[in-house]
Order: sequence, then C-alpha cells, then structure tokens
Amino acid sequence: MDDVKNTSFRNVLAEHGQRYTRQRDVIFSIVSKTSDHPTAEEIFLEARTLLPSISLATIYKNLDALISCGLAKKVNHTDGSRRYCCRADPHHHATCLSCGAVTDIPGTLGDTELSRVRNEAGDFEIVGYELELNGYCPKCKPHSIS
Repeated sequence: MDDVKNTSFRNVLAEHGQRYTRQRDVIFSIVSKTSDHPTAEEIFLEARTLLPSISLATIYKNLDALISCGLAKKVNHTDGSRRYCCRADPHHHATCLSCGAVTDIPGTLGDTELSRVRNEAGDFEIVGYELELNGYCPKCKPHSIS
C-alpha cells in the first residue's frame, strides 16, 4: 500500500475509533486487490501466508471493523456464503445462479428510482442501499434466455 493510501486508511480507521493494526492492513489489502469478492475463509488462507499465526476469528473481527468504518462491504451470496468487497466507488453486485461468480456493476440508481423507493419506504429513513442482482453470467446463461 503506498503512503497516501496507507495514511488515508489509517485516518478512516481513526475517525471511526478503530486502531490501525498489521492484521487490518493485510486483510484490507487482500480484499482491495481482487474483484473476486472472497469469503472470510479465502481471505484467511491468503493472510496466513503473510501472518502465519492469524486466526479465522481475527479475520472475521477485522472484517467487521472494516465494514463498520465503511472500508468494506459484505455481499450475501446466493449459496449462503458471505463475501467481501472493498471497492469504494458506487456499484452493484450481480451473482450468477449457476457458477456463483459475483460481478461488479458500476453506478447508482437514478433519482427517479431512488425517489420512488423512498416514497414506498414511508417513515423508514434510508441512509444507503445495496442492489444485488441474481441471474446468469454469459458463460452460464441458458440458451432459451435472450
């Protein structure tokens, strides 16, 4: 992680009352460098190559800390697993119902769609949203679907 990113990472942690630790840095780096949306177990296996004594519990604890700071997102997968994403720009997730691949789709809902959702929510105060799309990737798309 370069100096600017490292300083920013430390600042965001501090703003949320979290300490910088080597474990958090490694976990954030692992999730940030991939678009595969890894599971905690996959993060654990990679983190152990750098921090052999790290535990799976430490992975989960630090992922929760990163999520609470807005540095990571939890993506609920169609197979019931939880996957993680550190991409900061606005985007949605599309999950293939066949192979399980999770793909990022850049963008946000338009003002009209968001306004309609807010109206439907009534007294519920919306502070953010996650859009998860389920379907078939180009490799798995059944031939009868166009």
